[in-house]
Amino acid sequence: MLIQTLQKLLNRDLIRLKNEIISYKNPHNIWLIDHEIFNSAGNLTLHLIGNLNTYIGAEFGKSNYTRDRPLEFSLKNIPQEELVSMIEETIIVVNNSLNKIQNEDLIKEYPILVFDQPCTCEFVLVHLSTHLSYHLGQINYHRRLMDH
Repeated sequence: MLIQTLQKLLNRDLIRLKNEIISYKNPHNIWLIDHEIFNSAGNLTLHLIGNLNTYIGAEFGKSNYTRDRPLEFSLKNIPQEELVSMIEETIIVVNNSLNKIQNEDLIKEYPILVFDQPCTCEFVLVHLSTHLSYHLGQINYHRRLMDH
């Protein structure tokens, strides 16, 4: 049950992420930073893509994804269409990977130390959903501030 719920929430928010990126009237603005806004919507999008592909795709889906976290925050000016394509690919990876998880897997210890102490797979998956939602809100706000 939790797996299906997370799948619905992750799909919903990844589609919202895609729509946010598409909604920028000026694609250049995706990469703007200003004053106290240190991360552009583009870099937050790359960060979310890297996060989900690492902790869901590589771990549960065995996708062989290799993360380069510093690049998520240093790459700039990736075209809007390419970001959208990357989000669409991430949706597929997340769905395929979550389909491989059994309910009994949720109580197992997540194989990578993500936080200060070991956590269950369930905890990490719920965290990933809330992490996506958190940054999605930042991206929405970024778009409304920078793309007016």
